[in-house]
Amino acid sequence: MESPACFIDHTLLRADATSAQIQQLCRDAQDWGFASVCIPPRFVSVAAACLQGTKVAVGTVVGFPLGYDVTATKCAATAQAVAAGAREIDMVIPLGAAMEGRLDVVREDVCRVLDSACGHTLKVIIECCYLDNALKEQLVELLADAGVAYVKTSTGFARAGATVEDIRLLHRAAQGRLKVKAAGGIRDWESCRAMLEAGAHRVGTSNGVEIMHQWQREQAR
Repeated sequence: MESPACFIDHTLLRADATSAQIQQLCRDAQDWGFASVCIPPRFVSVAAACLQGTKVAVGTVVGFPLGYDVTATKCAATAQAVAAGAREIDMVIPLGAAMEGRLDVVREDVCRVLDSACGHTLKVIIECCYLDNALKEQLVELLADAGVAYVKTSTGFARAGATVEDIRLLHRAAQGRLKVKAAGGIRDWESCRAMLEAGAHRVGTSNGVEIMHQWQREQAR
């Protein structure tokens, strides 16, 4: 089986993350060939320096984890992250607006952040555990129309993370117009594989190295 490393966003978003831990995360990402690192905004320049000249993308988060920053703040944070070396942005939508059916507010928020990303990859977190299936599908339509690269299931900070059922739903609704990222609670190769088989194109996890060790052990059997 193809190595799953190229589908993994190697993630460290804990409040107590240190520069030394971010540097180790970057070394691990380079050693294993992960798609990206996903780190707090204040460490983007550290990661960009560590990963300069490699194929590993530097990713960060905006409006994270609650999504209720005003749009101007999200745009400023996105522009600053890109200037510091980020090439992938994972943003959280204004969830309250989505749940009230105010999709025009969500659309404006997403489109303005997309503009601020200056052509770099935008992944939009819709926090599936709070939404019914109809609203998830509506949001996929909105994001496809906006031209974002990914719809993402979860922040990993809410009451639940990614599920296989949600990945299947998002993948089906997307119809190839945008990709799907699974995140939240994916801690082993079994769950990672289930997400990929369900249609995920990326998997965000803080257990990337252990997942790879488990995958290697399986391949050696």
